[in-house]
Amino acid sequence: MKKEQVVNCQFSVWYPIFKKHTIKSLILPLPQNVIDYLLDDGTLVVSGGDNNTQQNQTNNSDSEEEDVQWSDDETTTTVTAPEFPEFNSKVLEAINTLGGCVFPKLNWSAPRDANWIALNSSLQCQSLSDIFLLFKSSDFITHDLTQPFLHSSDKDSPNPAINYELVLRKWSELLPGGEFRCFIKENKLIGISQRDYTQYYHHISKQEGQICHSIQEFFSQHVQYQFLDEDFVLDVYRDSWGKVWLIDLNPFGEVTDSLLFTWEELTSGNSLSANQEEGDTAQQEDPVFRYTASDVTVQPSPCLSYRIPRDFVDLSTGEDAFKLIDFLKLKKRQQEDSEEEVEEEVRQ
Repeated sequence: MKKEQVVNCQFSVWYPIFKKHTIKSLILPLPQNVIDYLLDDGTLVVSGGDNNTQQNQTNNSDSEEEDVQWSDDETTTTVTAPEFPEFNSKVLEAINTLGGCVFPKLNWSAPRDANWIALNSSLQCQSLSDIFLLFKSSDFITHDLTQPFLHSSDKDSPNPAINYELVLRKWSELLPGGEFRCFIKENKLIGISQRDYTQYYHHISKQEGQICHSIQEFFSQHVQYQFLDEDFVLDVYRDSWGKVWLIDLNPFGEVTDSLLFTWEELTSGNSLSANQEEGDTAQQEDPVFRYTASDVTVQPSPCLSYRIPRDFVDLSTGEDAFKLIDFLKLKKRQQEDSEEEVEEEVRQ
């Protein structure tokens, strides 16, 4: 995988080519001050909210401050989020044009590893503050901004200049069982993998032939020989009517998750077998289709490793009553200890 291939897989490069076969999207240049804000390692302070939201937050903060004294340290400073009024206006206009709800991403990646921080555990955004919350919590987004050419084979060559962009895609409810990743080598479809391989979907094994045929047909009619490179990875979605949509294009290399394949077998030059175990590797024209064949092989989602500790989740949601009780007892003891210290100081 060379740097040129990474550049060619930017959304703004491939979207005009396949616009008729993918979800409606709008692209906004990302200002440098916004990039700096996203890369700031300071406390997560989200900006870009609407006035009503900001007013509600202010009112809530005022009421909370009446009951809670956060710090007696005179050196404590209040952290405020920077504002980007002009960029915010453009984003809101684009969101409204796309129906009011969008799926955000940068040139290559979406913040799929950060959906845990959203209130509804979704990547659906309705404002710039929603987008910032996901972006500032995502390692995938940080990778785009800092190391887009990390796994390139031509590391010694100069890095191409990148114009970073905010991509807003019209929100669509995509069922995970309909998403597939296709591996294209020398303009030939060599492998198809279930995208959400950690789960078992009964309909995939039942409709294996139809799914593989419709993806092959879509590739040969609309994608083959149309892209700038002959090696790339294609993400597609097959809806309940059997229609296939293009979702994303990725570089053919380690920077892209190989899912149920390995990059060693994809790049070795040998023919693939239907299963990862040794089997028939005879030359064949049809792509190899791999999917989770039973619920016995279901695995945890890889994105779980990006989430906050389980105890934090249990406390915030109240799912574990005992942890919440212990936490409240601890806070009560701390308050009592603090009161005793104050009384002692008064006596002295």
